[in-house]
Formats: sequence, structure tokens, C-alpha cells
Amino acid sequence: MEGEIIYPNYSLDKEISNFIKVWVSVITSLSYCKFTSKIVPKGLLRFLTFIPIICLFLYLPLNLHSMHLGGMSCFFVAWLSNFKILLLAFDKGPLSDPTLSLPKFLAIACFPIKKTEPKNPPPESITKPNPSPQITKKLGHKSVRNYALKGLLIAAFVQIYDYSERIHPKVILVIYCFHIYFMLELMLAAVATLARATLGLELEPQFNDPFLSTSLQDFWGKRWNLMVSRTLRPTVYDPTLSISTRIVGRKWAPLPAVFATFVVSALMHELIFYYLGRKRPTWEITWFFVLHGVCLVVEIVIKKLLKGRWQLPPVISTPLTVVIVMGTGFWLFFPQFLRFKADARAFEEYAILGAFVKDVVGGALRSRHFNGTAV
Repeated sequence: MEGEIIYPNYSLDKEISNFIKVWVSVITSLSYCKFTSKIVPKGLLRFLTFIPIICLFLYLPLNLHSMHLGGMSCFFVAWLSNFKILLLAFDKGPLSDPTLSLPKFLAIACFPIKKTEPKNPPPESITKPNPSPQITKKLGHKSVRNYALKGLLIAAFVQIYDYSERIHPKVILVIYCFHIYFMLELMLAAVATLARATLGLELEPQFNDPFLSTSLQDFWGKRWNLMVSRTLRPTVYDPTLSISTRIVGRKWAPLPAVFATFVVSALMHELIFYYLGRKRPTWEITWFFVLHGVCLVVEIVIKKLLKGRWQLPPVISTPLTVVIVMGTGFWLFFPQFLRFKADARAFEEYAILGAFVKDVVGGALRSRHFNGTAV
């Protein structure tokens, strides 16, 4: 990999210029959606007025090629924003709140955040202590120390990658697994902090210690990338559940709803990976999510049949869940990152950014020195 040029025509200036153009287009398009939703009635007609925006949002990420700017934009724009626009077409979802100002509307539409309405506590709660401090602490924002530790671990991972040729590939994949998780959490935490500081939005946590999951249902539904779960529920799960209830009854209706949700998630992940690598899909990502959808359906069936009479203790179920998620990830998910050289591209972007910052700082120091000499 040494000496290999991953981006032969890569220009940081051009990428930043395209990034600005993409997000100007996004902001303009979402402003149109907010205006249109006020004058066009919900339903098919509003959906038809949103179709050009949905198509545009699928196209815009193709103008970006970097792992960081491109990867972030394709996730926020092509997936989250499009799904929220679909909900708005039928006057559902977080964007349907008529009290949202334009800045809050744009923030909630663009980023994986959700405004939580403050609940009015009963009068006695003003004087009584919190009866469940563990719950408040668990669902609250994590400490700066927690994020700082994860930042240090990412820096350590970057140093370890220099010796990847001497390390077993499976160990490198384990490191990639934690690297991606930490990067996602730090990125989403940064977005949440910015939105909270500038717009006063109270945000729900994006991750909830997924390595403590006691089952696949616990992992996918309550702990991993919660904003995606909250987006898929009203757009895929709930409509499928409503249809399935009329066909198979309320007891078994969640099964096709869960599986349909994983199929849609699989297709969206394939799209994201295409944006990142621009390579023909091998459909291993799809099989990863389809497999987990099948496993989750089986888990739900077993739980319904047992009716809570018996379950594995957490000391067994937690490591078993981690092994299943990571094992299938090593098999089907993470090799796709290596297929389009995500690690090498990310390191090259770090090098390009470092050289850019060095040139800017050096130029500023030279200018200051020249001005001081002239005086």
C-alpha cells in the first residue's frame, strides 16, 4: 500500500467546493419542502411535489468522493433526509411539527437528531429526588471524558494500522469494528452538541452501549444507531405491521414487519456503500442484513412461544450476541470496507488535510513575519 495513490485526481479545494454546493442545494430544497407542506395538502399530491427533491437527494452524493465529507453527506442526505421527507409528505414524522422554525426544520431534516418535547413534571417532583437516577444517567448525554477516551483510542488505532502487515487480518477487522463505532458516535455527538448549542434542541442518544446487548432484538432495536431505527419504524415497520395485521393477525404481524425493515435497511446500506466505493454491489451487505432479519424473526418467534418462562442469563446472552454480530460482520459487512480501500483512502485524506492545514498555518506565519519586518 505504500506509495499507492488512491485519489489520483483528488483536490481538497474541489471537494470542499462541491461539498458546499451540495449542502446549499440541500438547504434550498428542504426550504422548498417546508414551504410546500404548508400549501399542498398531505397525501399523494404532496408526495408528487416532493419526488424531484427525493431524486435530487439521491443524485447529490455522487458529486463527492471523499470518505469523510462524502460518507457523512450520503448518509444524512440520501437516507435520513429522504425518509423524513417521505414522512412529511403524509404529515408524519418530526418534520410535520408546524411550530418548527426554519433553522430547526433544516437541522432536524438534515441530521440524525430528534427534538424531544420536555414533559411537565408533577409538582411533587420539584422537591423529591429522582427515583431512578440510573435511568437518567443511562439515557443522558455521555461525559466529555467518555468521548475523549474514544478519541484517544481512534488515534491509537491509526498508529496500529501502520503495522497492519504484521497483524493477523482478523485482528485488524476487530479494530475496524471498534474504529467505525467510535467514529460514528463521535461524529453524531458533535452534530448533537452543535444543534443543542445553536438551536436549543434536546437530543436523544444515538447509541446506547451496544456491546452490552443481551439479544439481537436488544441490539438493533434499543442500542445501535437509534436514529436509523426511529426513521425506519414509521416509514417501513409501522405500515408493514398495519398490512400484516389484517393478513396474519396481531400476534404474528411483527414478523413480516421486522423482516421488511431489515430488507429496506439492507438496500439503503448497499446504496451508501456504492456512494463510498463506486463499485458494482456484491450484495454481501444485503445478505448481512437479511441474515440478521431472519435471525431476529426466529428470536421473536421463540420468545412468543416461551412467553417469558425461560431466557438465557445476561452473562451468556451478552457475549453470544456480540459474537453473532461481530462474526457475521467479519464475514459479510467489514470486508466491503477493504474492497474499496476505505482505510487507505481515509489515511490519505488525513494526509491531504494535514498538508492543507500546514500550508495555511505556514502562510499565516510567513505573512505575520513579513509584516513585522516591514514595520
